[in-house]
Amino acid sequence: MNKPIAAALAIVFMAGCTVGPNYVRPEVELPKDYGVPQVALAAADKWWTLFQDPVLDKLVQESLAANHDLKIAAERIEQARAQLGLARADQWPDAGVEYTRSRNRTSALGGTPLPEGVPLETNSNRLVLRATWEIDFWGKFRRATEAARAELAATEAGREAIRSSLVGETLRGYFALHALDRSLESVTLTRLGRGKSLELQKLRFDAGVVSELEYRQVEADLRSAEALVPLIRQRRVAQEAALGVLLGRTPRSLFEATVARGAPVTPSVVEVPAGVPSDLLLKRPDLREAERRLAAANARIGVARAAYFPSISLTGFFGGESQSLGDLFKGPARTWNLAGGVLQPILTAGRIQSDVDLADSRTREAAENYQKAIANAFSEVRVALEAQTNRRESFIAQAGREQSLSKAAELSRLRYDNGAVSLFEVLETERQLQAARLEAIDAERDRRNAIVDLYIALGA
Repeated sequence: MNKPIAAALAIVFMAGCTVGPNYVRPEVELPKDYGVPQVALAAADKWWTLFQDPVLDKLVQESLAANHDLKIAAERIEQARAQLGLARADQWPDAGVEYTRSRNRTSALGGTPLPEGVPLETNSNRLVLRATWEIDFWGKFRRATEAARAELAATEAGREAIRSSLVGETLRGYFALHALDRSLESVTLTRLGRGKSLELQKLRFDAGVVSELEYRQVEADLRSAEALVPLIRQRRVAQEAALGVLLGRTPRSLFEATVARGAPVTPSVVEVPAGVPSDLLLKRPDLREAERRLAAANARIGVARAAYFPSISLTGFFGGESQSLGDLFKGPARTWNLAGGVLQPILTAGRIQSDVDLADSRTREAAENYQKAIANAFSEVRVALEAQTNRRESFIAQAGREQSLSKAAELSRLRYDNGAVSLFEVLETERQLQAARLEAIDAERDRRNAIVDLYIALGA
């Protein structure tokens, strides 16, 4: 063998090789940009401050500090970091100090009697540094480390995804609580108004001015309002409890404390600046998590394939052995051993191939999950962008409808007092007004939620 070939083989042997495919991020067909020529987004780190509600800001910080899911995600990061440490440790030798002391007695009547003068009882002291090392010639441990490192990155991205989702859920819960407060206030006022109307109608009925049919109709409307109040009150209790859990509050606090309210401002418009590259969306936490899961699965193919090749290991020890503890470190007591071994699998009943097939399949599954996550992300962005306009227009229409019905109810009541219309027309107009008020409240909540959905979809 000539010198260049020998040198090349020596370099390969020293560096080892790594089996299995190297990871390459899959190609994805993306749109050029979002194509929405409008104002820029607020600062992404604390984007919820655009609602200009200090109480809401404090609740978000409380949830980020105390939420149990976020703490669980943090512990998963620590677990993944520990797994990476374990994977790295496999690349290095294991070494330890071993000390043994024994006392033996040989039978005087045994098949091989000891020579004259040799004691039957002996002591033995042994102190050695023992080491074992499986050489990572085929890259099995390096691929395992690569997989563990990708899993750590995926876990960190997963925590960011949970954080983003937590902020969104906190804001939506807060806005829902606000909407229920306003709805409860509205139906309570309606109940009081209809109670007064029933009192007046009772006087008119007793005086023979109105029929029992009209009296009973007003009474029925009062009972309807009375039934609606506890239903909304219960929904508010449930929403406040759910928000308290998101905030990470203790069971005692959930029972004894309430969630503070502020006065959030709804921005007139919150949309994407012109020409934002769509590939920025690939930095969304859930997409980074899916991509790192794919990288980890790809690395595990190499771990599985390395089992086809022989494992090369070195073992040895160095130390001293003597009958007397005082002679343990003297030159004649020196003892050592160095051994190497190669194990080539031959019969494995298809286990290695099954491991490789399993790793291949899991990698293909992870690739499909990554592609699916990207498709879902762009779908969410598209829906969220459209919702900015649609929810705003819906709210404006609902608010206008409420104003129109409020004026119509006033006019209807005046006409009824003047005998121009029947009571049934008045009651019907008031029912429509009450429904319009509740729908306008829900429309305002949905408009705020649409802003939240856009930021979450963009990975803020």
